[in-house]
Amino acid sequence: MFLATVLLYPCVLAALCVGTALLVERAAGAALPGGLLLPVGAAGAIAVSQLCVLAYPLAPATPFVLAAVALCGLLSSRARLAALSSGVRARPLALAVSLLAYCFALAPVLAAGRPSFSSYMALADSAVHLAGAEYLISHGLRFAHLDLANSYGQFMSGYYNNSYPSGADTLLGGSAPLLGLPLIWAFQPFNAFMLACGVGPAWLLARRVGLRGAWAALAALTIVLPALVYAYELLGSVKEVTALALILTLGVFVAGHERWLGRGARRGLPFAIVLAGGVSALGVAFGVWALVATVVLAAIMARRCVDRAQLRSVLALLALAAVALAIAALPTWIHLRGSITVASNIAGTSNSGNLRSALRASQALGVWLGGSYKLVPHGADWAATRVLIVIVLGAAALGVFNLLRRRAFALAAWIALSLIAWLLITRSATTWAAAKALMLTSPVVLLLAWSGVAALRSMPARAASWALAGGLALALGGGVLVSDALQYHSANLAPTARYQELASLDARFAGRGPTLFTDFDEYSLYELRDLDIGGPNFVYPPPALAAAAGGYGLPVRLDAIAPQALRAYPLIVTRRDPAAPRPPAAYRLAWQGSYYEVWERRPGARAALVHVALSGSARAQCVAVGRLAATAPSRARIAAAAPPPQVSVDLARSSHPRGWGHARRGLAMNRAGTLYATVNVPFAGVWDVWVRGQLMPAVVLALDGRRLASIAGQLSGNSLVPNVAPPFPVRLAAGRHVVSVRRGGFALAPGGAGGAVLDGIVLSPAGRSSRLYSRASAAWRSLCGRRYSWVELIGAPVPAQNG
Repeated sequence: MFLATVLLYPCVLAALCVGTALLVERAAGAALPGGLLLPVGAAGAIAVSQLCVLAYPLAPATPFVLAAVALCGLLSSRARLAALSSGVRARPLALAVSLLAYCFALAPVLAAGRPSFSSYMALADSAVHLAGAEYLISHGLRFAHLDLANSYGQFMSGYYNNSYPSGADTLLGGSAPLLGLPLIWAFQPFNAFMLACGVGPAWLLARRVGLRGAWAALAALTIVLPALVYAYELLGSVKEVTALALILTLGVFVAGHERWLGRGARRGLPFAIVLAGGVSALGVAFGVWALVATVVLAAIMARRCVDRAQLRSVLALLALAAVALAIAALPTWIHLRGSITVASNIAGTSNSGNLRSALRASQALGVWLGGSYKLVPHGADWAATRVLIVIVLGAAALGVFNLLRRRAFALAAWIALSLIAWLLITRSATTWAAAKALMLTSPVVLLLAWSGVAALRSMPARAASWALAGGLALALGGGVLVSDALQYHSANLAPTARYQELASLDARFAGRGPTLFTDFDEYSLYELRDLDIGGPNFVYPPPALAAAAGGYGLPVRLDAIAPQALRAYPLIVTRRDPAAPRPPAAYRLAWQGSYYEVWERRPGARAALVHVALSGSARAQCVAVGRLAATAPSRARIAAAAPPPQVSVDLARSSHPRGWGHARRGLAMNRAGTLYATVNVPFAGVWDVWVRGQLMPAVVLALDGRRLASIAGQLSGNSLVPNVAPPFPVRLAAGRHVVSVRRGGFALAPGGAGGAVLDGIVLSPAGRSSRLYSRASAAWRSLCGRRYSWVELIGAPVPAQNG
């Protein structure tokens, strides 16, 4: 699976894009520059996938339609393919840079050596894209059958039935099935590939400013990988990453306008296809960058229209381009009002997403020597960042001079208008939209800085000019790549094994929903898509269960749900946790994995009349049970759930490094060191050791000096909902034992600088789970003497599991 996602899948994407681009070439009647084949083909493939989901009976055939279109292009352009192949063999550097950009973008997953993605715990938007991509390819733009009483239906309707941009989603959803790949594992390679598609246009723009060979190669690499762009790629911002390659492609069309503008109406087709792809991927917000390119081209055409024949040629080009644009982005135009509303809501939202504050304008310069784009670097890193900022600004100033000296007025106008558009968006939009505009502008700023390198190389004193240009290139390239490396080192990767378990759970129980999901993980919208799940702590909770969590991302409390409200859920999926109370008595355990348990409603089980959570001593609980029994009608029964025996390690009394801070219930293991704590086991036997916490870098768990496991990549949806790693069984004698947890020093592995928070360590007898006791209400006293998680008053007998 890993090799298929990181090696075979990008090859399939490349074949789809190249084949589609060759078909666009034939329609345009002229060859495109080789560097534009991937982005133009991607735009064309987006258009095809969008038309398929619009005609929703055709949606499931989208992968085959995409393959057929690409195959037509490849078979009809064999001579062109041979020429392209010869060109790559003669000049392999451009292809090598594209491959290098892909590897940089996918570095966390490649280094981990397992299918995963890097946006985990950063922003859950990619969960929506995954679920939406699968839904659109399965059902198209058809939403009438959705269950709006649960989270899955609300998400799909709330986003995609309201004109949310889906061009990148339909290309992802239409391409990964060609290899039978789960979208969740194809997501990061897809983002990396789309980012690498920007290398070709970046290379062509670098050549326009006067760079060649290795200079153009390094420029192209850094133009597509500035720190903020890399951060958004790691974040899984698939809309923006896809749009970025198309924006750079528009810049190439503007800079190289003499190749196609005024040379026949058909020559404008590739430009129109790129506009359509951008609008489909980013929505009408892409109109800002479309307008920038169109204004420059309109000014050029206005200068050329000196006679009637030229005017007719221009009008024919505009008419054909408008028709192509209208057809290729038809779903957006049909739902234009909704698309405008979505763009307006994003631009005007007061919700800043995962940003604590607005980003700094200086982040557009591509260098940011910190592990997070959301935080200002500190100490020496901030001092070095400021030095690099000054260098980039100086290079950009030289770049302006270089463009004017080279009389590259069209390119200069495109860059100038792009910067003006960014300034206007920043002034009018709120934090979230302004941050996206900043990210999309950053490559343009880097292009201008590399134009400054070209200016130095053109100085008369050759030795001095090369030395100065080399130093500036090293500062630009080094600053960008070091910034990216720091973010790579802080990336949090999604837990592969847990999602594979959810996928198996979905296959086993498909169609048996609705299902109540008590964990906080919105990626379950994709993994449990066949269970019609409802998450009380999701952005869109089931209305009847919203109070069970008390807010977005907070723990779900089953005890807060009225028993009657649970009748709508045949299944409940919970995390395995010895400290968590089991679901109500109407449910029995149907399946247990390493991470999750599935509880199914017993046939004919009645909802409890009353459900009461219990705490305190056994005597106090006995009193509570008696009070409940006193209210019982005739023939009613009392059911009570007793948690398994467990022993907790007291972290507050542990020995650990002073540099470890406190994080809510536990300890933030901020640097290398070892924690030692004691625990008393009441009886001999096999015990399960459970570790709670958010643990991205590897930590080593040991008991009495004996290593039990190395735990890494064990993360949950957020830091508010406890994350519990699968238990580690160990045979112990009764008495005192020493537990240790060690975090190692610096490591090159992805997430080596990521979060490591230890919330707790619990031991419980292996194989023991919560026990359910049931008694006639008159015999309630026989329940006394134990401690329970909850007690219920039920109107019909419930078979007891124990007791």
